[in-house]
Amino acid sequence: MNLIKWDPFRELEDVSSRLNRIFGRTSARTASDNDMLAVADWMPSVDISETDAAYLIKGEVPGVNKDDVKVTVQDGMLTIQGERKQEKEEKGKKFHRVECNYGSFMRSFRVPDDADESAVKAEFKDGMLNVTLPKSAKAKPKSIEVKVS
Repeated sequence: MNLIKWDPFRELEDVSSRLNRIFGRTSARTASDNDMLAVADWMPSVDISETDAAYLIKGEVPGVNKDDVKVTVQDGMLTIQGERKQEKEEKGKKFHRVECNYGSFMRSFRVPDDADESAVKAEFKDGMLNVTLPKSAKAKPKSIEVKVS
């Protein structure tokens, strides 16, 4: 997996746009700028591991319905996106603290060169999303016996 370089200016843009949303202000940016800097409301934590046969991405998405999660592979990028919906407001119910993140999320990862994009499998169980990227047969190392004469 390739590492994505951290851009502190993108983080500042994210904070600025979130504050603008909170206070109901509109941004001076154009629509194309917003698309380039689109940021999800929250991001689930993931673990990425590798075996001899495959890459495994485990994502924590508690409180999210299976139907609200979408996994796609396109142009060498694996994208996990979805939405955690907040409870509907009920009359007579007061919230004293809300610490859970709600709204849309999206995580993207570059697919390694030795992975078989056409054989991606995703499983959802107990708030965990497990995505398996098998390695392609051509990428697996093979040993060759060397004869000494």
